[in-house]
Amino acid sequence: MTRKFDIVVLGTGAAASAAASRCRSAGWEVAVIDSRPFGGTCALRGCDPKKVLVGAAEALDWARRMNGKGIRAEEIRIDWQELMRFKRSFTEPVPKNREEEFAKAGIATFHARARFVGPSSVQVNDEVLEGRYVVIAAGQKPADLKIPGAEHLTTSEQFLELDELPKRILFVGGGYIAFEFAHLAVRAGAQVTIAHRGPSPLPRFDPDLVDQVVKNSAELGVDVQLGTEVMGVEESSGKLIVRASASDQKRTFEADMVVHAAGRIPEIDDMNLDAAGVAWDSHGVKVNEFLQSISNPAVYAAGDAAASGGPPLTPVASYEGIIVAANVLKGNSQKPNYGGIPTVVFAIPPLAAVGLSESEAREHGLKFKVKKEMTSNWYSSRRIAEKYSGYKVLVEEGTDRILGAHLLGSEAEEVINLFAVAMRSGMRARDLKHALYAYPTRGSDVPYML
Repeated sequence: MTRKFDIVVLGTGAAASAAASRCRSAGWEVAVIDSRPFGGTCALRGCDPKKVLVGAAEALDWARRMNGKGIRAEEIRIDWQELMRFKRSFTEPVPKNREEEFAKAGIATFHARARFVGPSSVQVNDEVLEGRYVVIAAGQKPADLKIPGAEHLTTSEQFLELDELPKRILFVGGGYIAFEFAHLAVRAGAQVTIAHRGPSPLPRFDPDLVDQVVKNSAELGVDVQLGTEVMGVEESSGKLIVRASASDQKRTFEADMVVHAAGRIPEIDDMNLDAAGVAWDSHGVKVNEFLQSISNPAVYAAGDAAASGGPPLTPVASYEGIIVAANVLKGNSQKPNYGGIPTVVFAIPPLAAVGLSESEAREHGLKFKVKKEMTSNWYSSRRIAEKYSGYKVLVEEGTDRILGAHLLGSEAEEVINLFAVAMRSGMRARDLKHALYAYPTRGSDVPYML
């Protein structure tokens, strides 16, 4: 049986929902397909539930920092099971609510794994859905590490559903997931190790501030092993043995759980894209400047499934979904602008960045001034007994254009938005410096960073 639609959307996350809802609002017949519970990675298996858990760790950390400064924090602890119940109060309603929203809008919903059977046709169970256009917005999944014993690895998605926290946890990889979960787990009482094969973790962030994150992590009790590549995992007597290589030396670690935190890839490899003539690789569907497949004009891609050049972030996915909808509805006319997009590692304290790093600015041949400082002695850090905080801001000489901002400290995830808005709107450094801010706030620190 074949059913015809104006547009068929693969996925129900941020990018997919944005594209589907806008096309339906324009009167198009729309279908959405997802083999997982409706809602996508961020709402169900990523940023939203993660931030709920991190919030508990932040509360604990704040109380402990202020212990002896007017707060008695000796009895404060994380109750993991109670915290998980709270987390599920956010995630469990999402699939039903999302499906009801689609139904109310008149969007047809399908629960299955979609496979292309033609240029704009996909097989869903016993039906074929044929669209004038197809949007691939299926998100990401953990990368295959191709190591012996990979079946013993716990994914980040599974970590977010743990009913009990193991005593000893080793994270494979030194990116967002590793540090965010490590800072949570160590404060919840676990013994934590991070094994990262590179010389420095969090490669997308300023190395000077990353060094501070590593020092802070070590003080918390996180064992950060750099230059350490995990070669295999095996189970023995109820525990996991991790085999690794560091400086050509073999090493072993014992753990009760080994968490895959070494990267994610687009979840598109089983969609039979070749049958639709859709060019793709490990970075996603290859698209042009309008997010249209370079090899099949009936197919568009958005979010983490698209090799668009945009960072794999939820706001970017929603933004790309909106652009795709505009381009299929009115013809290719809108292109994404990836300038000034902030990103955050929700460690404690958080690490945030927007724009260029020092090395990137030099590679572009730009002339710029760098203002940087560790700020634990500033009022905004001292009043909450925060030991690790700092910033680095890059301003182009002559134009006064903000090229990049890098922040470490409490509320960095909020303050970075000020720099992002300034950069995307074309504000100069002097404009941001001379704005009037509520005081005392973290935002009121901004003039001193410029």
